[in-house]
Amino acid sequence: MFVLLFGAMGLEATAQKTTDPDIAETHHYAIDIAGIRVGTMTAVRQSKAGDRTTYILVSDVKVNLLIYTVKIYYKVVSHFEGKKLMLSTVEAQTNRGNYGSRTEWQGDHYTIVANQYKYNRQAIEPQPIDFSVSSLYFYEPAGRNKVYAEYFGDYFTFVPLAAGAYRATLDDRQDDYFYQNGRLVKVIKHNSIKNFVVRLLD
Repeated sequence: MFVLLFGAMGLEATAQKTTDPDIAETHHYAIDIAGIRVGTMTAVRQSKAGDRTTYILVSDVKVNLLIYTVKIYYKVVSHFEGKKLMLSTVEAQTNRGNYGSRTEWQGDHYTIVANQYKYNRQAIEPQPIDFSVSSLYFYEPAGRNKVYAEYFGDYFTFVPLAAGAYRATLDDRQDDYFYQNGRLVKVIKHNSIKNFVVRLLD
């Protein structure tokens, strides 16, 4: 359950756009449950020559429950050429095993393989992917009705709630994203036990 929860993390921060090659933007987030900090998220955007961009998301979480501790290390690396996703890999290391997902453009389609905790999906996607959960850390999804989730190998449906606020839905998963002046400041990840709150630190 907790792996799926963090796999959905479209943690974001809309940052300044970089134009020089090989420049990196880094943003830091806290992950809270009931006001208690349980982890951190780091988002990096690397602009490179040839209109290439790499997004890196790293989450390190430790949740102490009544009878055991949940530990999750989560990393996403997504490579774009222009506005097209070319390759995304997801690595998840947990105390319940190690998991991974991969989305790769192969000339005229993507091959998608997602093997995560209690979640598996294999598919072929012919349409180019131009916006993913990684992108949410740096751009507000204004005007978009779907965002590709690298972890799940599938799309979140996005619906605006108010100015700068959006709800993302994928099956029974639901997250709310809040932006101020185009910058993501908070994510509420709905959970039947306790909601997770992701808040921008810088």
